[in-house]
Amino acid sequence: MSAIDTLVANTIRPDVAAMHGYHVADASGFIKLDAMENPYHLPEHLLQELGARLAVATLNRYPVASYATTRQKVRDTLGVPAGYDVMLGNGSDELIAILCMACAQQERRAVVLSPTPSFVMYARSAQYAGMDYVGVPVKADLTLDLPAMLAAIEQHKPALVFLSYPNNPTGNLFAESDIVAIIKALDGFGLAVVDEAYEPFAQQTFMDRLPQFDNLVVMRTVSKLGLAGIRLGYMSAAPKLLAQFDKVRPPYNINVLTQTAAEFALDHVEVLNQQATALRAARADLMAALAKFPGVEVFPSAANFILIRVPNADDANVKLLSHKVLIKNVSKMHPVLTNCLRITVSTPAENATFLDAFAASLAA
Repeated sequence: MSAIDTLVANTIRPDVAAMHGYHVADASGFIKLDAMENPYHLPEHLLQELGARLAVATLNRYPVASYATTRQKVRDTLGVPAGYDVMLGNGSDELIAILCMACAQQERRAVVLSPTPSFVMYARSAQYAGMDYVGVPVKADLTLDLPAMLAAIEQHKPALVFLSYPNNPTGNLFAESDIVAIIKALDGFGLAVVDEAYEPFAQQTFMDRLPQFDNLVVMRTVSKLGLAGIRLGYMSAAPKLLAQFDKVRPPYNINVLTQTAAEFALDHVEVLNQQATALRAARADLMAALAKFPGVEVFPSAANFILIRVPNADDANVKLLSHKVLIKNVSKMHPVLTNCLRITVSTPAENATFLDAFAASLAA
């Protein structure tokens, strides 16, 4: 064993050393349909105006730690109930980590629970915070297994239950009544975190139900709305809960450029909403086109991506890559996803290019 190997063995947690890093594929030269991004840019005149605002941003000073103006714009623009505030994060990932750190009891091993398959960072953030993670498999049709969820809640008494709404990577919305049942089952000892990253495409939300449930946290991101590059997530909860989470938040976690870009974009949110409308229409067209291929199963989607099952996912993925089309092969994530691919909905031109490459991949 080399000196550096000895150093790693003596200093790095064994569970971390045994992990694989979060892999992000190199998309250079590819049509990028793997990361649920909005393919549209802001109009040229808005890009010019944004550039002018960024040019005068105060880069030599730390950000205002309370980011009060940005929070106000989020509250006013994105449907946060009256009397409720938001916490901002460096993407949803940081908010998930903050929730886990705040709820990781030192005197006992706290539990994070979620349906599986779902967003990988729920499990990873639990592990990083020193919590146990319990995944409850969805049913074969990808719907929530409510009896299994309620049994797991009764057994493990989780501090946090994450519910992706709609779910990633499956794309479907879990039944609203099931989520309410889970929130109620957690009352008094656990928090239900409804992750609405794809809300612009689902147009279903629990945000307006925050006043009904003290143990409900609603989390969103502006990434899918068209601002993935600025890394901004936000969450809302009962004021007393949010005050506790804020103690864990790093004091300058949102940088000046992100604040400036976010405030500008929210001043023009109607443009982003129009893009979301176009992507919802494109989603319907793409799902209809995919359903015409023999042997291809198309699952319902309320997100800006579509999950399909093909005869051989690995083979189809390799052939799509040969056509310079990058999608997400999720077939190894969970048995329920065997031979499944996840495709981001894009512009009509990119969707057409994908369909041509997909047809070639099935025919070859």
